[in-house]
Amino acid sequence: RDVTGVQTCALPICTKPLIISSANGLHALDKGMAILKSGGDTLDAVIAAVTVVEDDPNDTSVGYGGLPNEDGVVELDASCMHGPTMRAGSVASVRNIKNVARLAKTVMENTNHVMIVGDGARRYAVDEGFEEMNLLTDKSRKIWLAWKASSSMNWRPGIDSPEWKEHMTKLFDGDEKEIAFAEHVIAHPPTGTIPCMAVNEKGDISATTTTSGLAWKIPGRVGDAPIIGAGCCVDNEVGAAGSTGKGEENIKISGGHTIIEQMRQGKSPKDACLEALARIAHNYKNDKKKL
Repeated sequence: RDVTGVQTCALPICTKPLIISSANGLHALDKGMAILKSGGDTLDAVIAAVTVVEDDPNDTSVGYGGLPNEDGVVELDASCMHGPTMRAGSVASVRNIKNVARLAKTVMENTNHVMIVGDGARRYAVDEGFEEMNLLTDKSRKIWLAWKASSSMNWRPGIDSPEWKEHMTKLFDGDEKEIAFAEHVIAHPPTGTIPCMAVNEKGDISATTTTSGLAWKIPGRVGDAPIIGAGCCVDNEVGAAGSTGKGEENIKISGGHTIIEQMRQGKSPKDACLEALARIAHNYKNDKKKL
């Protein structure tokens, strides 16, 4: 801590290899780092890391167990960029396919497209050997039912039945921790996403971003995660950027690309990110209430 009590740290300008992600992917980074340290490709490293979380039924932000759309259906989005070859792949509104980051990489490697969406992406995945499965876990289904009950009088007991607390107790078998979590995500619909980026000892960079999107979204809604230049962007000569949060705001400023271009002009990563955020603030005339 410095003299003001603020905690500070000093890092080398670049420690290689390096792999980073949003908080919900941190526990999986060792998987990617092992690939980097063995000389593997940076894109393989980031895909391996996020796949761990996509496979986890207890994580409600990506992959299997992600919180569903308003119809109770899980729809996934993902993208990736490979710095050394400047290739990219992306999928959006994908149902029944768990590992969409790997699917985005497959689109990049095996087609001459960048983005495939909806049922076309699902059918392409099946053709490429991906397994179809129901992505809605019992945990996410119960949270969705609780959201329905909170937003519609028709999806909760009538006035002749116990009140909300009793309804939630029954739905979650009295698990107070699960009830509290459900009530939190109902009040504040999650925008959980994992952006993950890696650089190897040679300086090659790759990135991926994967998400189940905004909870309770309109079916077919796509945020910034699969948008190259917004939720994922790589320039092997400059750096990489990815995001999590309200994707619509990031799309409007092409956030990933904006950050990289600011770094190209010499700004630090921190200042480049602050410039992107300043543009969002400017779009709302710096109205703190709206922001």
